[in-house]
Amino acid sequence: MRRVLVVDDQAHARAAVLVVLRGHGFQVTGLEDGASGLRALEAQPFDLVIVDIYMPGMDGVQFIKAVRRVLPDLPIIAVSGVMMRGSQRTALDFFPDLPALNRVTCLQKPFRAPELVNAVNEALAVAA
Repeated sequence: MRRVLVVDDQAHARAAVLVVLRGHGFQVTGLEDGASGLRALEAQPFDLVIVDIYMPGMDGVQFIKAVRRVLPDLPIIAVSGVMMRGSQRTALDFFPDLPALNRVTCLQKPFRAPELVNAVNEALAVAA
């Protein structure tokens, strides 16, 4: 069974992802902040991480960079629904241009269950 770590400060968003992925046969752990996520990654292996970009304390970009330093090949899905001021773009739109973030799968909130499952399966397939 594939193990997925979900790091999102919004309890309802985190819970929805957990329900969907558990329903598709994944073993899922949900945490509310980046520091807890890093501790979880040190304590046990995961096959994939899903992280929200905008969180208090350690944001998703800082989290991804910290993960890449110790687990450079771990598949990561970044999620965000926050639009950049005066734009129809999210921070995710800039990830392909940033070397530290260019191997991250991006998923814009709100997303539907099939979009989430497809993103997870694609990220895992690329890593295989």
